[in-house]
Amino acid sequence: MTSIAFLNGSFALGEQIVSGQTLLVSRGTIEAIGPDLAIPAHYDRYDLSGDVLSPGFVDIQVNGGGGALFNDAPTVETIATIAKAHAKFGTTSLLPTLISDDLDKVAQAIAAVDAAIEAGVPGILGIHLEGPFLNASRKGVHDASKFKVLDPNAIELLTSLKRGKTLITLAPETAPPGAIAELVRRGAVVFAGHTEASYEQIIAAEAEGLRGFTHIFNAMSQLSSRAPGVVGAALSSPNSFSGLIADGVHVHAANLALVARLLGPQRTVLVSDAMPTLGSDQDWFELKGEKIFARGLTCYTPDGVLAGSNLSMHDALGVMMQQTGIQLAEVLQMASHAPALAMGLEVQVGQLAVGAQADFVQLDAQANLVKVWQNGRQL
Repeated sequence: MTSIAFLNGSFALGEQIVSGQTLLVSRGTIEAIGPDLAIPAHYDRYDLSGDVLSPGFVDIQVNGGGGALFNDAPTVETIATIAKAHAKFGTTSLLPTLISDDLDKVAQAIAAVDAAIEAGVPGILGIHLEGPFLNASRKGVHDASKFKVLDPNAIELLTSLKRGKTLITLAPETAPPGAIAELVRRGAVVFAGHTEASYEQIIAAEAEGLRGFTHIFNAMSQLSSRAPGVVGAALSSPNSFSGLIADGVHVHAANLALVARLLGPQRTVLVSDAMPTLGSDQDWFELKGEKIFARGLTCYTPDGVLAGSNLSMHDALGVMMQQTGIQLAEVLQMASHAPALAMGLEVQVGQLAVGAQADFVQLDAQANLVKVWQNGRQL
């Protein structure tokens, strides 16, 4: 594998973009970074020409891409298609996401992710199981007929992934006491989503190990004067993470800025919630027999119900900057380091640090995507 020295650019290091550095890559990982590094003679030199090198984007909510929907065919081939489609836009690590379905489909999806990781499909960190343990009153585009009550057998299934991380989105008010704690004990990361929980129920869930919130503001109880709801709990939590769909439609610009201000760039997690249209020529797809249409960066049912997005993480980066005025360095954290932190994978991905995977995006002065590297290989 080629050894490379990246130089003559700026580097996204934490919440700053720093110049005057050199970054060395060997065997697909970052070997060194710092000023005045000696470059071994056998290293290829890559001139960034003043551009910014950032960690590759990490997306923890990816339903589809490249014309493929994970629910339609939970196979290694589908996972590879989705990952390849997103990598073109700078997402070098992701969680294939299964929305609410039958438990046999959940088992197939888990087996497919295990097989994909074993086969070396690039960028697969694990799986996101968004349902089927959700609240029908906040179902969104999910099929409520698939919803179930969490029980010991389901907990065993949900935590059966052998390789990688498991993110589970559930409605805490539907979970039996102790169920979240047991999922966490078995190694899962648990987020609240598609939930009508009260503020108090979220606090109780956090005591059991609830770590964050799936697409904050969407499909959850809202903040009001006497009932803070899930949104109030998320915004006031000192430690939790919140996934945020920054497509300019799912969440108002003022609320994008509010989340970023209250949670900061290390707990605001940009997600795509992308559907099959991302990275494909098609502008519609079928979900459970219903046509879903992509208009701009957003997907809709024929009745106008939001149904995920046609959003890349690079698109989300641009929307956040344009609609909130937040600077590039902080938004890059939301697209890389924050999701890695949420999943406990910050040593492996999401930052430019010695020992981390050599997953990079190169951005020009206008934050346009120039090139992408994954495991030290230019795509």
